[in-house]
Amino acid sequence: MPVTVPLPFGRRGATRSRRYRVATRAVAVSAVVSASLGVLAATEQHRTETPPAGQPLAATSAASTTESATNDPTDSGTNDPTDSGTNDPTESATNDPTESATNNATEFTPEAQIPQVVPETVLWEQQQMAIEAARPRTVRPVTGMLTSNFGTRWGALHAGLDFGDPIGAPIATVTDGTIIEAGPASGFGLWVRVQQDDGSVGVYGHVNDILATVGQEVRAGDIIATVGNRGYSTGPHLHYEVHEPGVGPVDPRPWLAARGVEITGDPD
Repeated sequence: MPVTVPLPFGRRGATRSRRYRVATRAVAVSAVVSASLGVLAATEQHRTETPPAGQPLAATSAASTTESATNDPTDSGTNDPTDSGTNDPTESATNDPTESATNNATEFTPEAQIPQVVPETVLWEQQQMAIEAARPRTVRPVTGMLTSNFGTRWGALHAGLDFGDPIGAPIATVTDGTIIEAGPASGFGLWVRVQQDDGSVGVYGHVNDILATVGQEVRAGDIIATVGNRGYSTGPHLHYEVHEPGVGPVDPRPWLAARGVEITGDPD
């Protein structure tokens, strides 16, 4: 006949003992896993800090320092007022009141207000320039009156103007120019010829004394001769002609008028 064996009452305690052992084993496994992870982390760190083969440790440290410098706020130029040229008042020229005062002192020194003395040579040059600018470029050759015009006279061409003046009266060159001839001349006794400033040639005939030399540069108003009565002459006078290049003798009266010198009088 079947016999039912009742379970012992202590089975609950056996279950608690088994659960305890399982929990203990789980804790032990967890500890082993944690220890293994720690070992792996330490090994990886050691590998990172150890320089590659052939590279010195100092180079690795320098590289490490360089990389860390970018994250170091104490080395940041933008955050360090002592390294910022724009924020340093001692290095800013525009914000330095001492330097500004020095510049102002240089600009407004009393010496700068003292009138400057112009050298005598400069004054002389300025005076000569003023005289040159004011002087006439065309003048009347003599002060005597007009006695004969340009044109036909006694059946021949009278190629100039005659001005009656005493012997020895000064004769001035009419324009700036160069003496190209001075000496004896047929019909005039003595003459002086001047290459005038417009390219024409001025002829001064019947002169008594020649006061210029060939090649001499002259300006309007310079005395080049004196009035005479030499050659074919009926009395002391100056005979003045103007010869245009490629044309020959022209009437000096309108030529002088075009240059601002009016010859008045009508001897004919």
